[in-house]
Amino acid sequence: MTIMIRPATAPDCVAVAEIYKYYVDHTVITFDYDAPTAADWKIKRADLHAARLPFLVAEDENGTVVGFAYVGQYRVKRAYDWTVENTIYLSPDHTGKGYGKTLLRALLDAVAATSVRRVISVIADSAGTGSVALHAKAGFEEVGRLKRVGYKHGIWVDCILMQFDLDDSDAPPT
Repeated sequence: MTIMIRPATAPDCVAVAEIYKYYVDHTVITFDYDAPTAADWKIKRADLHAARLPFLVAEDENGTVVGFAYVGQYRVKRAYDWTVENTIYLSPDHTGKGYGKTLLRALLDAVAATSVRRVISVIADSAGTGSVALHAKAGFEEVGRLKRVGYKHGIWVDCILMQFDLDDSDAPPT
């Protein structure tokens, strides 16, 4: 397996939209009912870039975008300025092959270069997904569960909360 991780560009948003649409239409791991368009993803990418937050894509050996990951603001209140929420998705044909591990590690490395101290992952508890295991292997710790908070495709879904501390210092943020 050859994989290249790099910052997402505006043209990558077409592939990002296609990957995400699969999960919107066929799973409960995202609570979106309608898939954002490539234009929507371009706006999100530009907003994250302006906020100096990473949005990465994974390419396979053919140069095809097979996954993406980014971090965004966790909550809007100022006290959360040092905490972000991560998102990671892979093309369904590229799960279980190590792409997720490489992409998530690259994302955490990119976040470590910012002032962020905590990364939160909110993971829909759905059978057959490897997201909890992927995050645990990357060093995330399960810190809670929200019960029956999402309803999609005729079922109620729990969310598992996981946290990764980039800096466990209690020193004030800078």
